[in-house]
Amino acid sequence: MIVGLDRIRAKVGDLAGGASATVRLLGRTGYVGDDSATFPLGNVGFDLSLSEDGVDGLTGLTFEVANADDAYRACQRRALSPQPPVAFSESDGRALREGRRIVLDPDATFGVPITLVECAGKPATQPSTPFDGAVTGLDHVVIRTTHPNRAAALYGARLGLDMRLDRTEPKWGARLMFFRCGDLIVEVVHNLNEEASAAPDKLWGLSWRVADADAAHARLKVAGFDLSEIRTGRKPGTRVFTVRNNTLGVPTLMVEVLAQG
Repeated sequence: MIVGLDRIRAKVGDLAGGASATVRLLGRTGYVGDDSATFPLGNVGFDLSLSEDGVDGLTGLTFEVANADDAYRACQRRALSPQPPVAFSESDGRALREGRRIVLDPDATFGVPITLVECAGKPATQPSTPFDGAVTGLDHVVIRTTHPNRAAALYGARLGLDMRLDRTEPKWGARLMFFRCGDLIVEVVHNLNEEASAAPDKLWGLSWRVADADAAHARLKVAGFDLSEIRTGRKPGTRVFTVRNNTLGVPTLMVEVLAQG
């Protein structure tokens, strides 16, 4: 049903300030309108909208599907309470996107707003020209769950993502589940110190992919970001560092995947 992650949605209390911070974070320009901004990357779009409550943070995920009618019927059968497909037309500042959109009931997705889109004649929108050490795309989107078995059923069985890892690691205090979605990962995390509950899940953090961690670290340091040191990542063959400020309230990691062999 799902063929990839189309967009990540976030809100900002100050659109101009949030867009400026995002340009510096990603090392790429975007398109900024009166009440929204969008940043096309290699494997996903990052969209900002003006917050009504003045609070920054992630607000939802949009997955791409091959056929909206088939996806709608599948979601009905899987108790995701979808709204019927609705046509949309929107611009990212460079190209027109048209297609059909399905909104899933947030109660059925346990608090994480999820939309499905079928893009008709999807334009070959290219990422903006990068600065040195720019982000190239998304590596992981992280969801914190209060009920790991419930989340496993949602993302694996009902949404049909390919579960690649289900690991309980006491030294990290977490159960980690990785679901492959195109060339990136939807990561679901449960805190082992918390009992499973019916409380809603939370769209929580982002891990951005960079070609060269040293170059990205140097660029962000000059731009005034508070950064951790570069370290070996938990995933073999990766180098990572944490960005501690100016990330729109989103826990943020930069990831370099080292060449194998």
